[in-house]
Amino acid sequence: MVNARSGAALFLILLVSVGFGMWVDPAWSQSPNLGSSVASSGAIQSIPLFTATPAAGGTTNYSVPVQTLLVFTALSLLPAALLLLTSFTRIIIVFSLLRQALGLQGVPPNQVLVGISLILTFFIMRPTLEETYERGWVPYTEKRLDFVQAVQQGSEPIRKFMMRNTREDDLAVFSRLSKTEVVSREAIPFSVLVPAFVTSELKTAFMIGFVIYLPFIIIDFAVAAILTAMGMVMVSPMMFALPLKLVVFVLADGWTMLATSLVASFDVR
Repeated sequence: MVNARSGAALFLILLVSVGFGMWVDPAWSQSPNLGSSVASSGAIQSIPLFTATPAAGGTTNYSVPVQTLLVFTALSLLPAALLLLTSFTRIIIVFSLLRQALGLQGVPPNQVLVGISLILTFFIMRPTLEETYERGWVPYTEKRLDFVQAVQQGSEPIRKFMMRNTREDDLAVFSRLSKTEVVSREAIPFSVLVPAFVTSELKTAFMIGFVIYLPFIIIDFAVAAILTAMGMVMVSPMMFALPLKLVVFVLADGWTMLATSLVASFDVR
């Protein structure tokens, strides 16, 4: 999967570099508009924007400008990777459901929820990111692996994390939809693993949200029943239920309990 994506990106870069090479072609450069001194000297040299040299093991080493361009392209996909390849999706959905269960529309604000989710995501993903750094980036900077091999080695810890936190049913569904014959779990391609992982995360997040909703629904029913029995049908139950929910949540140390439960819900062996 990595080789296919890298090949497609390098093909586009090759097209751009070939077009630029045609633009600075010496035959075109001898046009009178460029001046007689440049045309007569013939000193125009081609600019090696793209170089690819064979390496051991049937791989290919690419020039540094190409690798730099690929790195910056990958950085532009970092938000999508954060959503699809980490624990961020489950955490932010659970916190959003908690805010709705409490009856709070804008408190805590979205920026606070995203910040807390990012902190917990880095806390959960720290072992995986450290292993990715040690297996991919360090050998690449020490010239022990080329760029493609570093990407392949660095993606293995992320693959293992996703496999450990993906349901077998979701993997089977997307394997069947993609018509991919899965020999073993290690052979599952990212094209199947990523949607299965996201679907599994959504399912888990909504299950946790359902459990969070239950005590607050009981409080809402109790307050509404008491107000109805007292004949105060014109009074909004939310006026009394909201403070009661906040008191119960704070006394139960809800934030710490929820954060601890979210961290423990991930398999980060």
